[in-house]
Amino acid sequence: MLTSPRQDPAARPRLLLTLLALLLAWPTLRLAEFDLLGLFTGDNARTMGHFLAGFWPPAHDADFLAVLGRATLETLAIATLGMALAALIALPAALLATRVLSISALPRGGRPGRLPRLLRGLVRGVLIVLRSVPEIVWALLFVRAVGLGPTAGALAIAITYGGMLGKVYAEIFESVDPRPARALLLQGASRLQAFVYGVLPNAAGEMISYSVYRWECAIRASVVMGFVGAGGLGQQVDLSLRMFAGGEVASLLLTFLVLVLLADVLSRLLRQVERGQGRGRGALTVLAMGAALVASASYLGTAFGELLSARALAQMGSFLADFLQPDFSLAQLSAVAHGALETLAMSALGTLLAGLLGILLALPAAGRLGLGALALARLLLNALRAVPELVWAALMVLAAGLGPNAGTLALALHTAGVLGRLFAEALENTPKAPAEAIRLAGGGALAAFLYGTLPAVWPQLLAYLLYRWENNIRMASILGFVGAGGLGQQLYFSLSLFQQAQAATVILGMLVLVLGVDLLSNWARQRWVVR
Repeated sequence: MLTSPRQDPAARPRLLLTLLALLLAWPTLRLAEFDLLGLFTGDNARTMGHFLAGFWPPAHDADFLAVLGRATLETLAIATLGMALAALIALPAALLATRVLSISALPRGGRPGRLPRLLRGLVRGVLIVLRSVPEIVWALLFVRAVGLGPTAGALAIAITYGGMLGKVYAEIFESVDPRPARALLLQGASRLQAFVYGVLPNAAGEMISYSVYRWECAIRASVVMGFVGAGGLGQQVDLSLRMFAGGEVASLLLTFLVLVLLADVLSRLLRQVERGQGRGRGALTVLAMGAALVASASYLGTAFGELLSARALAQMGSFLADFLQPDFSLAQLSAVAHGALETLAMSALGTLLAGLLGILLALPAAGRLGLGALALARLLLNALRAVPELVWAALMVLAAGLGPNAGTLALALHTAGVLGRLFAEALENTPKAPAEAIRLAGGGALAAFLYGTLPAVWPQLLAYLLYRWENNIRMASILGFVGAGGLGQQLYFSLSLFQQAQAATVILGMLVLVLGVDLLSNWARQRWVVR
């Protein structure tokens, strides 16, 4: 008897997701005030043309190059020191948040106690709060405590990335084989000994790999925080943009592109060394990271002692105390709700546009259109993702004016570089036999891609889209610091007017929005990203 072919269990949910996306398309476009053609018409085109004309030639006088060199070293130092402090926060938090070393997890351990479960839940909640508040908000707090400069930037990265690393480290600990650690615990070893000898050897490679990747991200984040006075290249970019010094902006962007490319190459080398066999190679990676940390701390001359001074603690305490009474008036809640919807629209539309541009660039970047197209596409992808979203937003505000349209375009440009790279790697790893079979049967290149390649790679592409949407929610909530709409613009105005109660409500709105999207994205991945 003939049997019907097995249906794709995710086909109906994906169809419903597509229909929902089409239904929400019009209100999303309205909320984001999307107007791509506005970039090329009227005063916007003339303003952007004059500004871009000033990009050439890039500034290269001796005094500016000296400033540029110091800002570059400062950016590297902020990222490196911030990541080291983040690891110090993340490692103990991850150990508390994971159950792998719990006595109750042993064969004779019995049922888990209420207190350990409560402690794990509390630590996980703290990690969520740490990573949900954008770095730029933490930077504002530390600028208030220790003043302008790189110390505030390093501390802000430490707090935010501590939450990110803590979550991922805990997941890595949970994913490794628990039997060695449990055997050590059953033999009477302490939990620290069980971790060092039973968990860490299997988890170290993945931890280092992810930490190095996050260090790349921290370099870009340090530029973002410079817009609120936390030092580095970002502070110089902000100053040059305010003075409409296009030549200086061009030099800064070129420097940042080179910096990100070098960081990418270095991270690849470190990961390759770490994946090599032998303890000496892993020790070499740790030694290199330690040397970079010492050099960064020495260069910055950080004033962490001042952070613990009575004056700094009093300033932070006073600043935080003003946030303990949020403004829950109807007018403020309505404004925050509108800002949240605007932020959602910016992030969703920006991610969708980035996905479309990313797949167009991924095809040549994956080597499917020749070596020349491959080199050009990869250079363009690196250039798009090297410029941080906040810098793109500042440029788009000059071109398109204030509002969420500039934020949408900024997210689309930066995220296209990120997704294009991820999509290209996914396409490279996809079996080529189905597409070649379609070509041999007389199908064209488009048919081969749509029916031979896309079905195999679609779940992974959707997973990347959802992941970047989560990230873009966080970023869209701070683009308003340069006038690109959303919750960030409300927060910037509230802080500028010293309205801490209203600012506290906006930050709570950010937290609720980020947590809601995290839950929605996780649910969507479990239900719809199915092979």
